[in-house]
Amino acid sequence: MRHAVIMAGGSGTRLWPLSRGDRPKQLLDVVAGEAGPRSLLAEAWDRLRAVLPAENIWVCTAARYADQVRAALPELRADRLVLEPVARDTANAVGLAAALVADVDPDAELAVVSADHVIRPVERFADALRAAYDALSDRPRSLITLGITPTSPATGFGYVQRGAPAGRPGVAEAASFREKPDRATAERYLASGQYLWNSGMFVWRARTVLDALADHLPASAEGLARITAVPAGPRRDAVLAEVFPTLPKISVDYAVLEPAAAEPGRVLVVDLDVDWLDVGSWPALAHTLGDDDAGNAVRGLALVLDGSGNIVFSDDPDHLVALVGVRDSVVVHTADVTMVCPVGEAERVKQLLAAVEERHGSRFG
Repeated sequence: MRHAVIMAGGSGTRLWPLSRGDRPKQLLDVVAGEAGPRSLLAEAWDRLRAVLPAENIWVCTAARYADQVRAALPELRADRLVLEPVARDTANAVGLAAALVADVDPDAELAVVSADHVIRPVERFADALRAAYDALSDRPRSLITLGITPTSPATGFGYVQRGAPAGRPGVAEAASFREKPDRATAERYLASGQYLWNSGMFVWRARTVLDALADHLPASAEGLARITAVPAGPRRDAVLAEVFPTLPKISVDYAVLEPAAAEPGRVLVVDLDVDWLDVGSWPALAHTLGDDDAGNAVRGLALVLDGSGNIVFSDDPDHLVALVGVRDSVVVHTADVTMVCPVGEAERVKQLLAAVEERHGSRFG
């Protein structure tokens, strides 16, 4: 049976001070919708509901976000919420989800998607996801990644190179994976027409990814097997809390995909030709806000006079943020923090948060 898991455990530190440790970006109402702002998590849920019934959709998140996720997704079944006691990187998060899904459905075909993305139109995403499931039916041992059709020589994403066609339209063998390139390399990738952005979304059999972990990351595979050996309930929760923090931290790309890519034809890539935004920074989030004639992206009570290229965000309806003569700056106001930085320095917000926490502890984190 076809299942999917939404990975929703990140804390979104590069969207500080809006995103906090107790209120991460995927749960914030930051995406414009017809009925008003909505969360990235709700967007991810609705995308999957275009393909799957609610009972086949799982969410993997940090244990501390459990109540917020349940409130945000009333259709989510209680036994479809996968809770990580601590963060141990994506190989273990994906492995835990796969292990729990396989415990319910040993033959499960599992899509792994992110709660960090804005994807339009949903219909094209749904078609690509169905194509990936269909390709998995043709090649049950394959590991399939969704590759985004690139629109620019982006240096902030990994790339996957198309190889030989894999028997269905829009599906090819993955010839290689490339880390984030420099500008000149990214321009070559774009000009070649052979490369796609690596979306970090996958489709595989739950059992296949667990077998891959057994081959390449046996400590994690053994730990996950210990967890699922105990029936669901308080006893399993206790074993999870004991075992999961001991698993080696490593990404699923390094632990599973890169070793598998050495086997010809094992990894496939499905074209995903959509408007795609990975909402990982303030400039990325600004694309969801729209902008005025001067290129200012504004959300909340704010006024920009004789300024351009700014990103202004306020979540306090009674506090006016006013700018005059300011250009290319990020200004974010919350109840307890005001953050200002040049747009070109927005990637350093994570570094800024670390400095804040070093000086003030977790008060503003």
